[in-house]
Amino acid sequence: MDSILKVENLKMFYHTSKGAVRAIDDISFELKAGETLGLVGESGCGKTSMGTSILRMPTAPGRYESGRIYIDGQDVIPMPEKDVRKSIRWEKIAMVFQGAMNCLTPVYTIGRQMLETLHEHREMDDKQAVELISEYLQLVGLPSEVMGRYPHELSGGMKQRVVIATALFLKPKIVILDEPTTALDVIVQAQIINLLKKLKSTFDLSFIFITHDLALEAEVADRLCVMYAGKIAEIGPNSSIYGARGALHPYTEKLLQATPLLHKKVDNLSFIPGTPPDLIDPPKGCRFNPRCHKVMDKCRTDEPPLIEIEAGHQVACWRCTK
Repeated sequence: MDSILKVENLKMFYHTSKGAVRAIDDISFELKAGETLGLVGESGCGKTSMGTSILRMPTAPGRYESGRIYIDGQDVIPMPEKDVRKSIRWEKIAMVFQGAMNCLTPVYTIGRQMLETLHEHREMDDKQAVELISEYLQLVGLPSEVMGRYPHELSGGMKQRVVIATALFLKPKIVILDEPTTALDVIVQAQIINLLKKLKSTFDLSFIFITHDLALEAEVADRLCVMYAGKIAEIGPNSSIYGARGALHPYTEKLLQATPLLHKKVDNLSFIPGTPPDLIDPPKGCRFNPRCHKVMDKCRTDEPPLIEIEAGHQVACWRCTK
């Protein structure tokens, strides 16, 4: 499969009065056409920062330090903002942001907010726009009447469906989903996941699925990318990481051991001692070394490279270089 998205040696830091927070620190990966890449890790590891950086919308005071982001073979970082807004953002890549309630303006109707996005990118009269919006609302399981309602009149699941419809009606090929099931009850979560699977198949979409839930990633993702402290700890096919061989990085191993499983008995869930590091002054060597149960002397002094262990499976751990 061809790569529809390619990230090369990307660095994006938040510049604060106390120093630069190294949120995305020399990360490289690819997304294939029609693939779902799961992006996981603890809070503060850089997952959402990665999503907004790919969208060319790093949150202030964040800025790119170096690297490339290729979408359909075009590096979007040096592009003028007006060109990104016109031809890249929402046209080729869209994002369902975390927390649908925060994405919708409470004083405008759903229809007005969706119309504003549509008119920004398409030249069409209001009748045509309303017909298109109605079509996509029905596609995500909502009646057309939702256009006349305000966000507070909708349930959490309905608002999430509105945000998904808004992300899709310009027909981008890449959609970044940032915790799309957070704050929803388990029944609605299942409905949203089944909806996303259906839409992915219908529109031949490529997803970057950001979540803390490794059990959910096992169901929806084709590959798993594990981030820790602004870096990739491990990336590989689900069949490798969740399969017989299992995770190779100690961090991924601990995350999986902390995940409840329905298909087998688990007497005790594991946990990772300590807390994530300060990214203004990260630990020397491997950034996970202060919390690692398999740490070696070399881990405390030298940063491990991300190396390929088997086809498509890479890990940044000195134990895997032997």
